[in-house]
Amino acid sequence: MEVLIAFIAFFATVFGIMYVYYTTRNKERLALIEKGADATLFNTGKEGKGSFNWNKITLKSGMFLMGIAVGVITGAILSYYNVLVEGANYVSMIFFFGGLSLVLYYLLDRKNK
Repeated sequence: MEVLIAFIAFFATVFGIMYVYYTTRNKERLALIEKGADATLFNTGKEGKGSFNWNKITLKSGMFLMGIAVGVITGAILSYYNVLVEGANYVSMIFFFGGLSLVLYYLLDRKNK
């Protein structure tokens, strides 16, 4: 019963936060439009509707999955030589190399801009 109450409370909180966010955003936009602000003001930071770059997504996910694979291999090697605690080898190396691949992606992406 306690788990059910916790789930209901969690989803009610998420719903409440989203509801307040979207209604406030809508009111702010309507107020700006009534004052005569240009509607392109709301599109800041967006490159356009059809210009979603799939190359970046595939590169990022590919680097992340390769980092996880290298982490699994490194964890197996460390486990074979009993370097760390048995359960911590895989988990620590997966997180380390997965995070390292995301940092490398960030550096590559920043360099290309």
